Amino acid sequence: MKIRKLKSYLSKSGFQQLNNRGKGSHFIYEHPITNIRFYGSGKDNKEAKPYQIKAYERAIAQVSVNA
Repeated sequence: MKIRKLKSYLSKSGFQQLNNRGKGSHFIYEHPITNIRFYGSGKDNKEAKPYQIKAYERAIAQVSVNA
């Protein structure tokens, strides 16, 4: 899975990217209702690392439980 697709899934799940956060290829997404944050790194065209995909799945599971 590409980083670009991971970011797209986060946006579709209700997460919003925080502006002016992170340096270089780092990014932070936050869910506005539950205040759960997802921290990631990588250029959009690179493959997501397995630990990033697991962190994404954890963040989505937390949102569905807390929402």
